[in-house]
Amino acid sequence: MKNFKILSCVGLCLIALCMRVQGQARPNILILLTDDQRYNTIRALGNNEVFTPNMDQLVHQGTAFVQAHIMGGMSGAICCPSRAMLMSSRSLFRLRSDGKYIPETDKTFPELFRENGYQTFATGKWHQDKQSFNRSFAKGDNIFFGGMVAKKHDQYNPTLHHYDSTGVYNQPFEGEGFTSYNFANAAIDFLKGSQLSEKPFLMYVAFTSPHDPRTPPEEYGHRYDMKDVSLPVSFAAKHPFDNGELYIRDEMLLPFPRTEVAVKSELAKYYGMVSEVDYQIGRIITELKRTGRYDNTIIILASDNGLAVGDHGLLGKQNPYESAIRVPLVFAGPGIPQDRKSDGIVYLNDIYPTLCTMAQLSIPSTVEGTSIHEAFNKLKRFEGRDQAFFAYSNIQRAIVRNGYKMILYNVKGKETVQLFNLKDDPNELHDLAQTGCCSAIIKKLRLDLKEEMGSLGDFGHIDQAGWGYPEKMEKKDWEKLNP
Repeated sequence: MKNFKILSCVGLCLIALCMRVQGQARPNILILLTDDQRYNTIRALGNNEVFTPNMDQLVHQGTAFVQAHIMGGMSGAICCPSRAMLMSSRSLFRLRSDGKYIPETDKTFPELFRENGYQTFATGKWHQDKQSFNRSFAKGDNIFFGGMVAKKHDQYNPTLHHYDSTGVYNQPFEGEGFTSYNFANAAIDFLKGSQLSEKPFLMYVAFTSPHDPRTPPEEYGHRYDMKDVSLPVSFAAKHPFDNGELYIRDEMLLPFPRTEVAVKSELAKYYGMVSEVDYQIGRIITELKRTGRYDNTIIILASDNGLAVGDHGLLGKQNPYESAIRVPLVFAGPGIPQDRKSDGIVYLNDIYPTLCTMAQLSIPSTVEGTSIHEAFNKLKRFEGRDQAFFAYSNIQRAIVRNGYKMILYNVKGKETVQLFNLKDDPNELHDLAQTGCCSAIIKKLRLDLKEEMGSLGDFGHIDQAGWGYPEKMEKKDWEKLNP
């Protein structure tokens, strides 16, 4: 333990020293958040079919966390609680209304940095309440309040807002062109103005892509020929059983059974959306370099959740498979090792305390995440968390521990168990629960899951019939559990 503390302190000192060498004690912070981006859609992290030169550059110039997880959600809009957890570092069951609101008692990290002298600016998607947005950011532009921009069945000319210091936001306007273009423009305009200020900045750029509707600009829509796109290794025409959400909106975007042609077509458009976001990220980074702020800026690339797009016969994110619950997470900048990959388990809500540690700010008592700054210490291997937990509504729970993943489903009074050895079977093709060979492992994981559910304040009780929930959960039932 003594050596552990010494190494941790050494790591912190190295980070702080690198920042001072840059001539500014406190680093700028740029958060680039994509929407529904699978963990395996960056070329530098192993997908040679997708073109992502700017994300690749961040991977090579920083540390990638290849086991970054989300914790789930209570409704189909997983992105809402995921973004609230990112902002507040609260865990899933301690969010208010599944993340729709962030109360004043849960100080967001932009709010904390703002109080400590940072210029805070945001553009793009904000899936929470307007009050928490204005507490968090002193400036902003081309702001999209809501979950989806699908009113016109595409992502062009979105309904946006300029920053309103009163917090009312009653004068929407129509953006011009594709959503990502609008958000990148706002970020670039901010950088052009902020270069005259001596204050460090925190800028949050939240894209609405590659979330559907998958309508990339023409040059990106034509970049990928579906004939050249590989099917997911775990592609299936249908899911092997009812997981409780086979007919949610996300799953109805393609007919059943799934066909190879249909899924390849979706993937080609999806990759086009990813490449378009990558281009806009490149524009922002180019401006950051032009203003002379790049060398003293911590850049974080992440996504709010993944997406199935054909895995296991599914399309959406309302499931506990790897493609849905794992996300890209990259840190790059001063004090961060380059071209490094960490396989320690982390959550998105670990970003908040990590930034506090790197900027030498006190971590609020409400923060439930864990700082992962030790991953930036070249003198030791970062182990990460012992386990990852996932919950969806009252029908799915999962735990990852010691290389195994156990999934429980509670659908129409019937419980189904799946077990995967992720070390030997990373694509989750072989359900060991069906072989009868691993009852001891399942028993132990069930105990671990039950303990984790209790520690996180989960509403469910897996030892009770129907996990202790009413047979049909209405909106009012969720509101009682999560006011």
